Amino acid sequence: MAEQAPTILNDGQMFLNFGPQHPSTHGVLRIAITIEGEVIAKAVPDVGFLHRGIEKLYETRTYPQCLILTDRLDYLSGMTNDLAYCLAAEKLAGIQAPARAQTLRVLVCELNRIASHLVLFGTYGVDMGAFTPFLYAFREREMIMDLFEMLTGARLIYSYIRIGGVNADLPEGWTAKCGEFLNFFKPRLKDYDGLLSFNPIFKLRTSGVGCIPPATALNWGLSGANLRASGVNYDVRKAEPYCGYEKFDFEIPLGRDGSCWDRYYCRMREMAQSVRIAEQCLEALAKPELPAGDIMAKGVPKILKPAAGEAYAHIEAARGDLGFYAVSDAGTAPYRMHIKAPSFINTAVLQEILVGCKIADVVAILGSLDIVLGEVDR
Repeated sequence: MAEQAPTILNDGQMFLNFGPQHPSTHGVLRIAITIEGEVIAKAVPDVGFLHRGIEKLYETRTYPQCLILTDRLDYLSGMTNDLAYCLAAEKLAGIQAPARAQTLRVLVCELNRIASHLVLFGTYGVDMGAFTPFLYAFREREMIMDLFEMLTGARLIYSYIRIGGVNADLPEGWTAKCGEFLNFFKPRLKDYDGLLSFNPIFKLRTSGVGCIPPATALNWGLSGANLRASGVNYDVRKAEPYCGYEKFDFEIPLGRDGSCWDRYYCRMREMAQSVRIAEQCLEALAKPELPAGDIMAKGVPKILKPAAGEAYAHIEAARGDLGFYAVSDAGTAPYRMHIKAPSFINTAVLQEILVGCKIADVVAILGSLDIVLGEVDR
């Protein structure tokens, strides 16, 4: 796991570099680890290798142009990134997206949540020595990418959600194809349980490992499945509903002991709930009260100049509570922009939960947090 020969410290401890090129760091993350035998005595996450200054770049682009940067934060969840940003910009400008656009936003974000969690399912299996789940995960994920390509023309960087609504309505045949995918996907979740979730070796590697008590999770500001796996019932979609989430019937999966397995399995159960929400969206979009073509608020100027002020909007993204804080000086570009990135906050807890664990458990614990370095560094 080390990138160089270990350094022997004076007190008999050894210093190891884990990353930043190690494949199981899921990006350019370095963890400076001090070990005594096989037990970790100290762990320091070292981030910044992918820093691109995106928050500063927002100040040099108009509000609509900022979307090309937003897609590239958590690059596995471009839809949810764009939604959080657009909600903040709409608060600044006093814009309200129409009901059909809101429902379309929920639909694509829940499909994107499934696609993101499938990457966790596949890559976490590889981390733990099981390659077959990776093939299943990316087979299903490709089907979602096909739907997104049909809708947006892109498979990763979408810019579909726009300030005031969405870029386009559903093309002909899209609803039927989406329904086919959802019907195909639901029974696959049982296959995943047999392939990985309840595999005896996988459970031994993850159950009771890297446990995060509820108080610790709250003290470190964890969010998303990493928080709910510790038994804390908080989801922005329920606590502060946006885009009409209060109208949808879905449950919030919780874990018991905050172990690696709990964090993993919360996401597996969340995919089933995302299917429920997506099915309800398709039903709602077929009703006459959400007329086709009503996808953009009226009178949204191409050059947006919100009145001077500030706004904050946050959503439940695939990796947790994603927030955008925007400040306007009445110009065409944000005066200041700050992103509350869940992956960045979730990474910090490593320095506490790795201490006392075995060196072989580092990959299991890190993978269970499901971080994306594009969001960590920004």
